[in-house]
Amino acid sequence: MRQLCAAAEASQGFQELWEWSLSKLRQEFGWPASVLSALERYRASRGLQPCLDVPVDVLLPCDTEWPAGFDRLERPPLSIQWRGSRSLLSLLSSQQAVAVVGTRRPSNHGLRMADHLSRILAEAHWPVVSGLAEGIDAAAHRACLQAGGTPVAVLGTPLHRVYPPEHRSLQQEVAQAGLLMTELRDTERVTRSSFALRNRLLVAVTKAVVVVECPENSGALRSAAMARSLGIPVWVVPGDALRASAHGSNALLESGALPLTNAQALIDQLGAGPCMSFVRESTTTILKSQNSPPCLQRRLMNLVDNDSTFDEMVQALESTPEFVATELLKLELAGLVTPQPGLRWRSL
Repeated sequence: MRQLCAAAEASQGFQELWEWSLSKLRQEFGWPASVLSALERYRASRGLQPCLDVPVDVLLPCDTEWPAGFDRLERPPLSIQWRGSRSLLSLLSSQQAVAVVGTRRPSNHGLRMADHLSRILAEAHWPVVSGLAEGIDAAAHRACLQAGGTPVAVLGTPLHRVYPPEHRSLQQEVAQAGLLMTELRDTERVTRSSFALRNRLLVAVTKAVVVVECPENSGALRSAAMARSLGIPVWVVPGDALRASAHGSNALLESGALPLTNAQALIDQLGAGPCMSFVRESTTTILKSQNSPPCLQRRLMNLVDNDSTFDEMVQALESTPEFVATELLKLELAGLVTPQPGLRWRSL
């Protein structure tokens, strides 16, 4: 995919590459005969000018919003399925987010730190990335939501699956307020390795990784190792030396990770987050002056970002067309959205 994207940029695009002869493909890319043979069969089945219908919730390596960090991975994903606010994809592409990770079986201290840290990050307008697993992940997502922040969950399952099952409502809340991402398509099976593999994607979209608490042989340790290999800073909360749940995170400190004893120190290092946009501030002003519920307005803005039609907005909000039209008009008058053809709106 790297070769194809680079060649497409240097030529007239992917249509021109599609028409290249096998000899030219072999000369340019050095692909083995088995790959060229499979490609030729595929091209023959599609014709000279294929019409491929890519769903709006699928991101491909050639898309402008494709996170650049993925291309630095030894095993980049082939595609990304997403749900939530499309505007967040550009932030993840430039690694403007912070990962908060840790054990599924944390101590009370670990849970309190995950909650405190995620609230501080949310208030500083940083997207909080985690894996929506039990323990530290779930605590980080919940605290981010409660603080009115922007949660991003990288899943080890397809979008329609929820694991653990009791996180169904939490996963829905994250999708409404932030973003869900996965490399697994709806038809793919979930294995034990699916959750380990998602960690590399979680790390690749972040500016810093914070390990709150983890034992030895934890997935959080693999995330930290991946971050170091990519040159991403790793911060670690010191834990109780007598607790097995903190042995792994304390070992990271011994190996040179940055100690995090004060959440504000991390904010001072990172600076103001990218979500400090006029959209949120202006929306807050509108809500106060026009008595629109904040949760409803946020859901409506997410629907606009998802390119939903008017009818889809009415259905998603379980409201009347008149009410949704009124709310959209408020956003238009405030300069937050603009109408588009086909009863759609675009965020400004």
